[in-house]
Amino acid sequence: MELKNLLRYIFFLFGTVLLLLFLLSNFPSPPSNRAELLDCATDGPCFASKNRFQSNRPDYLRKHSNPTRSHSADVPHHPLDPLTVSELSRVQKIIQSLDLFKNSVYALHSVVLQEPKKEAVIAWGKGDPLPPRVAAVVARAGGKTHSLTVELVSGAVTRQKMGRVYGYPTMTVEDMNSVTWAPLASAEFNRTVLERGVDLADLACLPISTGWFGKSEENKRLIKVQCYSMKDTANFYMRPIEGLTVLVDLDTKKIVQIVDKGKNIPIPNAANTDYRFSAQNSYQRLVNPISIEQPKGPSFTVEDDHLVKWANWEFHLKPDPRAGVIVSRAMVLDPTTGVMRQVMYKGFTSELFVPYMDPTDAWYFKTYMDAGEYGFGLQAMPLDPLNDCPRNAYYMDGVFAAADGTPYIRSNMVCVFESYAGEIGWRHSESPITGMEIREARPKVTLVVRMAASVANYDYIVDWEFQTDGLIRVKVGLSGILMVKGTTYSNMNQLNPQENLYGTLLSENVIGVIHDHFITFYLDMDVDGSDNSFVNVSIQREYTSPGESPRLSYLKTVRKVAKTEKDAQIKLKLYNPSEFHVINPTKKTRVGNPVGYKLVPGGTAANLLDLNDPPQKRGAFTNNQIWVTPYNETEQWAGGSFVYQSHGEDTLQIWSNRNRAIENRDIVVWYTLGFHHIPCQEDFPIMPTVSSSFDLKPVNFFESNPILKIPPTVENDLPVCKAVASA
Repeated sequence: MELKNLLRYIFFLFGTVLLLLFLLSNFPSPPSNRAELLDCATDGPCFASKNRFQSNRPDYLRKHSNPTRSHSADVPHHPLDPLTVSELSRVQKIIQSLDLFKNSVYALHSVVLQEPKKEAVIAWGKGDPLPPRVAAVVARAGGKTHSLTVELVSGAVTRQKMGRVYGYPTMTVEDMNSVTWAPLASAEFNRTVLERGVDLADLACLPISTGWFGKSEENKRLIKVQCYSMKDTANFYMRPIEGLTVLVDLDTKKIVQIVDKGKNIPIPNAANTDYRFSAQNSYQRLVNPISIEQPKGPSFTVEDDHLVKWANWEFHLKPDPRAGVIVSRAMVLDPTTGVMRQVMYKGFTSELFVPYMDPTDAWYFKTYMDAGEYGFGLQAMPLDPLNDCPRNAYYMDGVFAAADGTPYIRSNMVCVFESYAGEIGWRHSESPITGMEIREARPKVTLVVRMAASVANYDYIVDWEFQTDGLIRVKVGLSGILMVKGTTYSNMNQLNPQENLYGTLLSENVIGVIHDHFITFYLDMDVDGSDNSFVNVSIQREYTSPGESPRLSYLKTVRKVAKTEKDAQIKLKLYNPSEFHVINPTKKTRVGNPVGYKLVPGGTAANLLDLNDPPQKRGAFTNNQIWVTPYNETEQWAGGSFVYQSHGEDTLQIWSNRNRAIENRDIVVWYTLGFHHIPCQEDFPIMPTVSSSFDLKPVNFFESNPILKIPPTVENDLPVCKAVASA
């Protein structure tokens, strides 16, 4: 019997390795390949490529999609450039030399650039010496969390005072991988899995953050592990071993508790769950392949690896292990003065809060904070050329540190590309009754910065889209695979009308549980300078006086400048509408309007949980859709610096309730995109992407339409592409 269990354990390890290889690999996607698309050279004819990397492919395409770039010789060029491979290696050596880490098991949970003071970055110009390079390190050693700064040149290390901290830092990738093996050390767990009809060799397990639900969970870094059957499908998420939950100590990897409350629930069938193209028996070609061709090359450049210049925009771009991608120093060209003007100092995804709406024992704790617990950037997978990003895309790698400090590369983590979807920048055709034959239109071409994170089952696509009219659109797409619950039901006619499924029956024995997604963005707006004000422009009904007009009512605007933070805590209301402006009160247009940008909300689903519900205390930053706080370099993560098992003691809600002055100050705007997700059968076995967005739009920022003078497109501007036989 012992030999049999040993063999099963070996099979499980082998299966786990295969699973990890599957998750980490970057498979080509059969639906689109380069042989189906035309290559347009600058001077020559178009040809149909037979080879994925044909030698006469245009140079700019070859450079932009090179997946094997070496980063060993990278050096920083800008004060905000991320730490390079050599800098991360330097930090690793310094850390390893410290007594604190020599004498205990340790892990580095975060190693990123300690950004210079904002004033120094703004004052810096190309050619100036860089400010001192400093690494910010968060580490665990001796059962405690340590916050350090490491000066790269001198090697000096400073330990930061942390005060009382309830939560823990973001898990390392090593944490997540190793803890999924921990249950196999338990004979009880192995026996339970076998009794449920799952061979250990077919087991796949996931690390699930515990949230925080009381004092019994304090003073230990805990995680819950739940498992699935991989038999006959790559989509193991659709085959849960329902009700089996293992509580594990993250530091020791020892099992604290095993709970199995689903012994009567069958493992859902694998049929029709595999989403891979290679697993389909047939396919539908609904549309012909499509591609944007740019024979003159793209209109954007990426200088010194991180400075993006396109049309009238310029900004700094870098991958980040927690935020995913950070856009900094966004500036737009004024067509009247020819001057680059400041719009936003820094913008990024601050936190994602995903509470599931099932209070039962195996589900109540599923209230994820994907950035602070798992690392939004750590979960970013390599983008798939042609399918995640079009052929004209430029790719940027992430350079991160493993738990022991060793640098590693996340290739093709971010893509940058120009997009044209047939949209119109502006147009007007004159009516024939005027006698003027006028028909004017301009196409809308935009620049998109994209990353995609696969946080276990769910995929998030985040786009920062820049438009030539000065607008920035931030869009989030949700795709991937539902987290589902096993059930005894195979049809709705079996259900007791009084019973709550907590979701939708998607297939036989599979329930898609109702849940929310809240994505909170940090937006450090610097509109023509750092000192800005937030203005609530309320749209109100006004009544006419008796006899004044045939009209009874009309709308007027009432402007209210927020004096303190509580004035800017905004819950959106459909029948009490407002515009939300960030203005520079010291800068005016020629006719006297303060220059500004406005936040245009979208994705407005509100959080409906009780404010005293433990998950909502931690996710209190979703209590409002809009917040405005004074700039503070320590206040960047809406759920707090240490989110894992936090109590909600260090959130955006706590900071904002201090009610600090924000008028004519350096301010940060926070906006939360919200989605209520009631699963439906179309979400099975993989979800079509659902998207929502918000805009940052100029409001009296320019003297007039900034794209008035762009020319229309004419036929001779475009290549004529024809598929021809190639040798």
